[in-house]
Amino acid sequence: MADVLNRPPAQQSTAELVQHASEQISRLVRDELTLARMELAEKGKHAGVGAGLLGGGGVVALFGLGTLIAAVVLLLALAMPAWVAALIVAVALFAVAGVLALAGKKQVTQAVPPMPTAAADGVRADVQTVSDAVRARRRT
Repeated sequence: MADVLNRPPAQQSTAELVQHASEQISRLVRDELTLARMELAEKGKHAGVGAGLLGGGGVVALFGLGTLIAAVVLLLALAMPAWVAALIVAVALFAVAGVLALAGKKQVTQAVPPMPTAAADGVRADVQTVSDAVRARRRT
């Protein structure tokens, strides 16, 4: 094989040239796949770290929100008994949660069914058109 590679292309047969090209293409594809795999692994690593940092930020923000809610309770407790202040804040939070849940439910019901109905209707119409054309052609 080394002898074939040492000869100039003009002295090689077509079969030898095709075999040589095939081997080079195979090596190139393997090398490109290896490079892509390494690049995806690196990007996956960065994505994992980023997702972890985002999750950590979300947890800290949740603690911050809890602290802010406690501050609102303490602020109201200056004007009324602490238990009344806590009850008022709890009722307000449940009201916000209810509004968000209703809005979320509305969004979910708009997403169901998950099948793209407009695209499916278009495909059905296309199939019907082709079927009608085939039937019409058989009649003639």
